Amino acid sequence: MARLPRLPAAAAFAVAVLLSAAALPAARAASPAADDAPEYRNHTVGGADGWFFDARTNATSGNYSGWANGETFYLGDYLIFKTNDNSSVVHTTNATTYDLCDPSDDLSPVTYIYGGGGGLEENTIPVPLVEEGANYFFSDADGGAQCQQGMRFEVKVEHGQGLPPSLKNPPPAPKERVLAPPPAGTAFSGTGGVEPGDGAGDNGGAGRSGACRAAAAGGRFLGAAVAVALAALVAA
Repeated sequence: MARLPRLPAAAAFAVAVLLSAAALPAARAASPAADDAPEYRNHTVGGADGWFFDARTNATSGNYSGWANGETFYLGDYLIFKTNDNSSVVHTTNATTYDLCDPSDDLSPVTYIYGGGGGLEENTIPVPLVEEGANYFFSDADGGAQCQQGMRFEVKVEHGQGLPPSLKNPPPAPKERVLAPPPAGTAFSGTGGVEPGDGAGDNGGAGRSGACRAAAAGGRFLGAAVAVALAALVAA
């Protein structure tokens, strides 16, 4: 039986490289590369209409559901709310909280309240999208009346490139829910803006959300721990 000729090592390597190169287009077609994912973006909520509520007409400045339906959202994007202290921004993944227009009984660690202490000073609130799937936004100002009059919308967040490093390990959120005007001199007080960095923006920059007010139940657990410690001391 005739033997197949042996290829020199260099020739075998060249053949392997050629075969690998030929297989690359098919592999890319079957599994799109991460480089094909869209860049991180900023989305200005409501476009030029902003996030405002007119108490005289009892109406919002824009059609937010209609605006959201025309956008595509990915992890790592930011929503930019151009608003004033007359309205708040509640961000949650809890559909019940959204339906009720009321976050007061929601102790979920992924429900946040930004701004909304009353007043007409304009400011900018950047909110990062860090949860894939359904995300809900509304204003709970005026006892939820603004939400009930249409100041609310839902978005579906797709995976895209996934979270950038700057959003994978965010600092711990405040333990208590606070609904108050942002402190003077911050990015949300009307004197600052979204600063560039990793993970968001039309140019790949990130928004800063240090004025976020988050809902959490840590304070209750701390109080229970103190009570148990006091009971132990009395028993001793």
